[in-house]
Amino acid sequence: MKYINYMSRVGKKPISIPAGVEVKIDGGFVVVKGPKGELRQQLHPRVTATIEAGQILIKVADESAKEDRALWGLFGSLIRNMVIGVTTGFSKKLEIVGVGFSATVSGKKLVLKVGFSHPVNYDIVDGIDIKTEGNAIIISGADKQLVGEVAAQIRKIKKPEPYKGKGIKYANEQIIRKAGKAAGSKE
Repeated sequence: MKYINYMSRVGKKPISIPAGVEVKIDGGFVVVKGPKGELRQQLHPRVTATIEAGQILIKVADESAKEDRALWGLFGSLIRNMVIGVTTGFSKKLEIVGVGFSATVSGKKLVLKVGFSHPVNYDIVDGIDIKTEGNAIIISGADKQLVGEVAAQIRKIKKPEPYKGKGIKYANEQIIRKAGKAAGSKE
């Protein structure tokens, strides 16, 4: 027997609008403005959003269509993340591992010294705030997708290698280590 769920659990939950947050829906866009900034999200043609009694309600054209249920949950999560982003924001923490490896913020650039013959400059994107504390890089901003993308781009500059673990890694990332060359015995 095939079980069919006719409603998205994430999409059908109303999204409450906290105090100090302004939400507008016009022209197929949802605009959320709060203390941390303003975010815009274009809605899919099969998805509609309305504001009722201090909550955002999301509806789809056909609740029984699999694609529409997927869109329902997707846009529920995207709009919920927008509301969280403009109120509290999102952050990712990267760690630099290696002797002599360092990172500093200079104006709108992140300067990384990670074992190359030259320092690597990373231009900081608008809407992102980067701080360095010792061997840690803290990336924060209102847009969850942009924070994750910037963290991935910075990590990509010098990925952690599997023998000593040197490089840039996420704070909670476990690096699987490989065994080095074993000294052979001569007989």
